Amino acid sequence: MAFTLSTTKTLTSINCSGNPSNITTFKPPKLPLFWPWQKVKMGPLSVSPMGFGTWAWGNQLLWGYQTSMDDQLQQAFELALQNGINLFDTADSYGTGRLNGQSERLLGKFIKESPALNGKQNGVVIATKFAAYPWRLTSGQFVNACRASLYRLQIDQLGIGQLHWSTANYAPLQELVLWDGLVAMYEKGLVRAVGVSNYGPKQLVKIHDYLKTRGIPLCSAQVQFSLLSMGKEQQEIKSVCDELGIRLISYSPLGLGMLTGKYSSSKLPTGPRSLLFRQILPGLEPLLLALSEIAKKRGKTMPQVAINWCICKGTVPIPGIKSVRHVEDNLGAMGWRLTNDEQLQLEYAAEESPRSMIQNIFQTR
Repeated sequence: MAFTLSTTKTLTSINCSGNPSNITTFKPPKLPLFWPWQKVKMGPLSVSPMGFGTWAWGNQLLWGYQTSMDDQLQQAFELALQNGINLFDTADSYGTGRLNGQSERLLGKFIKESPALNGKQNGVVIATKFAAYPWRLTSGQFVNACRASLYRLQIDQLGIGQLHWSTANYAPLQELVLWDGLVAMYEKGLVRAVGVSNYGPKQLVKIHDYLKTRGIPLCSAQVQFSLLSMGKEQQEIKSVCDELGIRLISYSPLGLGMLTGKYSSSKLPTGPRSLLFRQILPGLEPLLLALSEIAKKRGKTMPQVAINWCICKGTVPIPGIKSVRHVEDNLGAMGWRLTNDEQLQLEYAAEESPRSMIQNIFQTR
């Protein structure tokens, strides 16, 4: 029996009479678009220089999620894994209404069914955030929240358990309870590391010092950090992180899409984002022009340049993904670096743009 490989990549069996039979599709090995040579340290973990966010997964109000998108989301997740991305950020509050927790449920399903992971949970780092709901008043309730997330994610241990926001501004007594909750989930082995989100520089130092007295390192601090959000407070947070050995995770590195070049004052996204875009986009011409110029010179896209700037600053950006196209484009942010002059050009253009991103209402000082 002889075999021939056709140009359509089908393997055809030729029987003794010379007639073809048993046509089998031949699938060549899929090579990564970008070889994942580099990993960065995040506490005890080694993660890709960029992760992906899953805020949109289950969010109908802001991102227009529908369950019909799930197949596309799963393909996007698998493509990311195949290309060396091992960090995925989520939260127990992601998903609107009856879909609350949907982001974690989808991640759990995709992890379980992933050919790339082949049942090996340690091949992916899941960082989930626990909401500081007013009814979470004991460390035990926070531990229960962690167990519920593990159940939805169908995994035995989280990569990073994160406090979604600080209550210091409005419920300072609850804050210490939440910190104790992080300690408890770490000591019980439910998480490999702990982190925080939306903490300002002063509160970040406080929780770092508290966890240190309990013998637990603070692994990461997740804040809004981008060319649209690079003000004095962001720089202070970055300095604190560098000094204390905390890895900064930059969320919204594309400013909810404002830095992609897809939108203008006459072409706005649908839904609530349009209100914000209408307010900020008209003042972004200097920054968008600089992004466009560098993208053309480098043979990159504007989102790739904006994300690469975050990487050059020593942060781990987590752009959101909703499609295979998003993954393919965002992967192009890795494997190269902006020059110092290009970084300065972008930062100068950002300062020349009269508008900047509205900060998270839960951000502390």
